Amino acid sequence: MKAGIYDPYLDTLGGGERYMMTVAECLSKNGYQVDVFWKDKSIKRKIKERLNIKLERINFISEIFNSSGYDLIFFLSDGSIPFLTAKRNILHFQVPFHGVGGRKLLNKVKLRRINDVVCNSFFTKKFIDQEYGVKAKVIYPPVAVDSFKPLAKENIIISVGRFTNLLHNKRQDVLVKVFKKMKVKDWKLMIVGGDEEGKRYAADLRKKAQGFPIEIITNPQFSDLKRFYGQAKIFWTAAGFGVDEEKEPEKTEHFGITTVEAMAAGCVPMVIKKGGQPEIVSEGRNGLLWISEEELIAKTLRVINYQTEWQKLSAAAQKRAKDFSQERFCEEIQKLLNQ
Repeated sequence: MKAGIYDPYLDTLGGGERYMMTVAECLSKNGYQVDVFWKDKSIKRKIKERLNIKLERINFISEIFNSSGYDLIFFLSDGSIPFLTAKRNILHFQVPFHGVGGRKLLNKVKLRRINDVVCNSFFTKKFIDQEYGVKAKVIYPPVAVDSFKPLAKENIIISVGRFTNLLHNKRQDVLVKVFKKMKVKDWKLMIVGGDEEGKRYAADLRKKAQGFPIEIITNPQFSDLKRFYGQAKIFWTAAGFGVDEEKEPEKTEHFGITTVEAMAAGCVPMVIKKGGQPEIVSEGRNGLLWISEEELIAKTLRVINYQTEWQKLSAAAQKRAKDFSQERFCEEIQKLLNQ
């Protein structure tokens, strides 16, 4: 059997790319010959270095995308609906697109060739179903939870996400501002991520962080990222801060892979109560949710000052993270193909 994978954002090496390349890995393990359409074959090495996904048996072909001759196509949408001609066609949405003319006649015609529409969260599904008139299925993203372990914990708050001023701005500027306000002794904030599309943004954060125990770390190796997570006690994220998620859902975290990674390493997640994050973190059970800067400060200080609460939430977070394993993901992909 022959499968083709297309991701128009492959070179950004973010959560969507981990999703699509894990699909490729799962299919390969299940007997498919897998082709990934991408013009620059060096991306295969970069995927291994950054995402720690092994793709030795997967072909990267530089020809323009063509779905003809394939038993299966798994296609990541950029908001448009492709015309697919494989025997089985699966369309994946990572972003809650809206207001893009999803129910136009031409899209309805193209959707007749799509066997399944898959989303990364129920948050994304809500908007995709409304926009395109479909009934999408939810398969949560794969997270390499077994790769992340608690190490000797230090007084570190960590935030992980790409540096960008574009659509997926993680609002690390808010976290720098909040940490400076907290004025906690013997604690450090680490902000980590790729800067392929945000070198200037990362540089600006460094300026804002000067004089404070704040580290801005760009493009870490996977081994370093594991160590950072393992040492940190608390995980922060602010994507979607100040955003009306009903009007601009695309500016929130649509799921939250880094949240799960941090939880697997024993970090207590303190995530903004928007987007797909509340599907991962349950308030007071395995983490904490916040909306305002003041709420984030108050809840962080509470966990810092009460070790027993940190221990309880850390243990529960590790347990919850196992629900998003790569093994679970591959099983759900296989179930989808067997339907």
